[in-house]
Amino acid sequence: MNNLSLKPLCLSLMMAIAPLAAHAETADRSQVPVGSLTEVAAFAGPGPSGIVVTPQGRTFVGFPRHAIDHPGMTLGELVNGKLQPYPSAQVSEPSALTDAQRLISVHGMTLDTSGMLWLIDDGKHAGHDGIAPGAAKVVGIDLNTNKIVHSVVLKDALLQDSHMNDLRVDLTHGAQGTAFVADSSFGDSPAIVVVDIATGKQRRVLSNDPSVVPQKDFVTQLDGVPMRYEGGKSLFPHGGVDSVALAPDSSRLYYSPLTSRHLWSLPTVALANFSLDDKQLAKEIRDEGEKVMTDGMDMDRQGRLYLTDAEHHQILRRWPDGHLDVVLRDPRLVWPDGLFVAGNSVYVTLGQWDRLGKNVDTRKPPYLLIRTSTDGTPNFNAQP
Repeated sequence: MNNLSLKPLCLSLMMAIAPLAAHAETADRSQVPVGSLTEVAAFAGPGPSGIVVTPQGRTFVGFPRHAIDHPGMTLGELVNGKLQPYPSAQVSEPSALTDAQRLISVHGMTLDTSGMLWLIDDGKHAGHDGIAPGAAKVVGIDLNTNKIVHSVVLKDALLQDSHMNDLRVDLTHGAQGTAFVADSSFGDSPAIVVVDIATGKQRRVLSNDPSVVPQKDFVTQLDGVPMRYEGGKSLFPHGGVDSVALAPDSSRLYYSPLTSRHLWSLPTVALANFSLDDKQLAKEIRDEGEKVMTDGMDMDRQGRLYLTDAEHHQILRRWPDGHLDVVLRDPRLVWPDGLFVAGNSVYVTLGQWDRLGKNVDTRKPPYLLIRTSTDGTPNFNAQP
């Protein structure tokens, strides 16, 4: 074959390849899955929220009642593939116990550095106005005895529109530790709640600070639908300070409103100091820069912050220098909610909360608890 006969063939091949090359160049990389997702458990209902996995592999899941006042357990442990009420059916399910004696609506959960399980009971029943006395509390459970050893009822720091959302417990301040609780508020009164575990002393701080309240001009896109924050009229989950994380050495608390793309932090030595007023605390706030809209976050021992990203069906990781990377991207991540780092894994509950609104419920059970690795598969080059 001579060169003249090759030219038409080459031209035909180039014309055939050109559309493929153009398609590759314009492909949306945000649609490409990243990482590996393992389904740990599937729940027919209600939707899960808080999640804790111990170093020994014990797995605890919270099922709050503030969205739907369900009759099942509000705290459960996965045992041999089955969900059991924890620490007992009498405490976790509706019973004759008083609101102060049993768990009403378990939301955020965490482990402290000694291995104790802590949870925030928001005390809220969907469809009921306000929060009954004794219902909202900070609870500590000894996992060796499976007994509640701390239960601090929220009184002075509680409002009737409070939405006690998540918590972290710092054992470096206070005789038995200090709890920092994010009250994202069902109304317009978000704040950080500080509780001295030993004394029960409690207070609300920074209730009007820009780092705690929703971002007024906030716009989001969920399930492909763009929406603007309009206070109580908003058609998507919204609120003030929501996600919280504690530095590995407990020196700083990282936090962010749900309706925000900004990350903030405070030294715990200042937060735990009940003598400091809001003006003094505000001077200690550090602006950590922009991030994504997050509902849950947690920090690993290396100081890397893991963030849920419902808008893009992702789990992101923020490194100590501030740069971000994608740990997991998967279309099944419909409103990733509770997030917990355990060893080399991240556990996330998928509550589909953006599909639940006033007179609207387009959620599709099952609701998943998933796991992904915090460390990617090593890549090696055997080429010379």
